[in-house]
Amino acid sequence: MEPHELKESQLEQEIPVNRTGIMTHPELSAELIQGAKETAPSSEGDAMDMAAARAEYLAEALPVGSPPVVLEVSEDGENLGQHEGLALLLDKLGERLAFERQGTRLYQAFLQKYESLNVEDGAGPSHDELQHICEEELEHFKLLQKAITKLGGDATVQTPSADVAGVLSHGVLQIVGDPRTTLSQTLQAMLNAELVDNDGWQLLQEVAAELGQNDLEELCGKAIEEEQEHLEKVREWLLSMTLDQASAMDEDDLEEDEGNGAARKEAKQSEKRTKSPKPKSSRSSTAKKKKKK
Repeated sequence: MEPHELKESQLEQEIPVNRTGIMTHPELSAELIQGAKETAPSSEGDAMDMAAARAEYLAEALPVGSPPVVLEVSEDGENLGQHEGLALLLDKLGERLAFERQGTRLYQAFLQKYESLNVEDGAGPSHDELQHICEEELEHFKLLQKAITKLGGDATVQTPSADVAGVLSHGVLQIVGDPRTTLSQTLQAMLNAELVDNDGWQLLQEVAAELGQNDLEELCGKAIEEEQEHLEKVREWLLSMTLDQASAMDEDDLEEDEGNGAARKEAKQSEKRTKSPKPKSSRSSTAKKKKKK
């Protein structure tokens, strides 16, 4: 049977109950802790040995990729060696390029979820707003491609910082693409991405200014303005949706309390109606008859 063919009753049965907490069963939690203490470790050593092993890996590990090589050439064509500053700039440009590529995919995935859920306009984002941000993320990606090429770099190179940025944003993409996450949970992930994105652009602008790349510095300034707008919108949407959820929960609790109160009142009234009147005592009736005589 396909997932969409499941009946409502079947879906309700599959909804899991949160059993992660142990505080409701202190005797079982004490037993669990005791069992952990009595279980022998699977390997020898302690935290100090683990730290020593990590130190060995750190000493022997190779770096994450290698920076792009950019040669500095004099006016007469003489090779002056590697341009270290420009190599660093291209590394950070590659980082932003990777992040903007991932940012475009994030908003595309967000739009797909939004459309699939048939969300009505409310406290959260609208389809047009999400589409607008997605298009700006893609435009930033194209601008970075041109900037790298203008500096003599290769926009297809996976720089070390780009590699790290890809791993960093992978978790955010998993949350956004997960069919189980709600829109507000998706916005929480997007907020993390936008915070990193804003700081990344500001860092790139500072590096460009330090190396005298005025055109790139100006490009970064324009991108920062747009990214700050993205950040503020995501913050606003997340706050509005969270407050709406809190308000809805309060209303549900109030309705439940009112319903329970009405049910109790109706039960009492029903109990009174169903009670039969007490029968008169025959002894009392006989006494009254004797008195009349």
